[in-house]
Amino acid sequence: MFIHDNILKHYLRNCYFINGTAYAGKSTMCAMLAERYGMIHCEENYNLDTILSIALPETHPNICYMNTKPSWQHFVSRTPEEYEAWIDGNTQEMQEFEVAELIRLSSERKVIVDTNIPCKTLWKISDYDHVAILLSPQAMSVDHFFDREDPDKQFLLSVIHSCPDPEATLENFRNCIARINSPERYQAFCDSGFFTLIRQNDGRDTREEMLCALAAHFKLD
Repeated sequence: MFIHDNILKHYLRNCYFINGTAYAGKSTMCAMLAERYGMIHCEENYNLDTILSIALPETHPNICYMNTKPSWQHFVSRTPEEYEAWIDGNTQEMQEFEVAELIRLSSERKVIVDTNIPCKTLWKISDYDHVAILLSPQAMSVDHFFDREDPDKQFLLSVIHSCPDPEATLENFRNCIARINSPERYQAFCDSGFFTLIRQNDGRDTREEMLCALAAHFKLD
């Protein structure tokens, strides 16, 4: 079955999407917007348990890696090239699951989504004033990746520390993060045509400022 983009856009009209690079404030902004405006908050990797239970290796091999990986140490020890290929494949495979779940969730309430849906897809299924891109410099996204209390990030850090050579594994994983937050990917987001905010590495607390800018862009007030 094929569903035309205009139909998906109609049924996703209550969804607001935030995409971008690591450590740019996506999770924080989604949480703050959800609290202030009474929106449903779809965090990063939302509905993952359901997705993993129904994905099939022949159609969703990258998603199914999470069920078939030899170990978490294997997960954090892949080369940057392997990690990038998995991230890109996972992003493509996740789209249909994400869209299906968002149609279910957003029928009566607005939803704010911490998403990896590619910009090309978002232009087809959403509108300019329903999408925002948050960016951080590559050095910030790499250097501060584990500086958060995010349970998933801290779990990965604990796995890295359990590896036979933790320092080498951490350096390798930092290279993985750098690869998926490369200057080329950063520029592609800048060139997407969507509303974009860039997090500056100047030590200021800009959360309220970013929140107001996003709320105005999304026309939530």
